[in-house]
Amino acid sequence: MFDWLFSSPLPAGTPAPPFSLADQDGNIVSLSALRGKNVVLVFYPGDDTPGCTKQLCDFRDSWGAARTKNTVVFGVNPQNARSHAKFMGKYNMPFPLLIDPGQKMGQAYQTRGLIVKRTVYLIGPDGVIHFARRGMPKPGEVLAAAV
Repeated sequence: MFDWLFSSPLPAGTPAPPFSLADQDGNIVSLSALRGKNVVLVFYPGDDTPGCTKQLCDFRDSWGAARTKNTVVFGVNPQNARSHAKFMGKYNMPFPLLIDPGQKMGQAYQTRGLIVKRTVYLIGPDGVIHFARRGMPKPGEVLAAAV
């Protein structure tokens, strides 16, 4: 009955589902355009909430390490551009926040729910998932999977 609540993320070794979403500035970000880079997707429930702020600030603080590993980071949730821009400005987030209306991307990545299931993925330059974990894994643990 509650399988949707306790489902696992897509496993490592799975080809990453394609996506194309707008960020907080209206720029379209697509997985196909990021081929050749490591891509971290941080699915989080809400902008400017305690747990989400901590998680995204941890990735903000690891931004330099990510860049040296040919890695880009994106936060993802269904909130609107205004909410994302305000959150980014308040905490000086150096990476884009993607808007997932209706949690369509979340459905493809198995994060869709009444609230977004907090999940982090690292997709390799080959378009394959190299890291997938629910919760709040440390950025260093995620970046260790970068190739």
